[in-house]
Amino acid sequence: MPQLHNYAKASISSGILCIFMDEQTTKNIAYIVSIVIFVLMLRFVLRKGLENRSRMLKENAPKIAGDDELGGAAKNPQQFDEPDDEALEEMAKLLGEEE
Repeated sequence: MPQLHNYAKASISSGILCIFMDEQTTKNIAYIVSIVIFVLMLRFVLRKGLENRSRMLKENAPKIAGDDELGGAAKNPQQFDEPDDEALEEMAKLLGEEE
């Protein structure tokens, strides 16, 4: 059997070496692992929060004339070449040229 320190005991069961550590050592390792995981999760959450904040500020920034691109087009742009009678009547009303 290998020689171990006071805080660990070893036993061989079914050909596998099992190490049983002192209860306090096990707790210390669990605390260290928990703290490392907590720090990593905190870092991840803070990083994602800062990324989301900067993205939202960029997306919702005030628009400067000429910087924004308006997409899309009329489905049938030829319909605006010649106004129909209804559009002509509406324009006449707006201009005060009612017949």
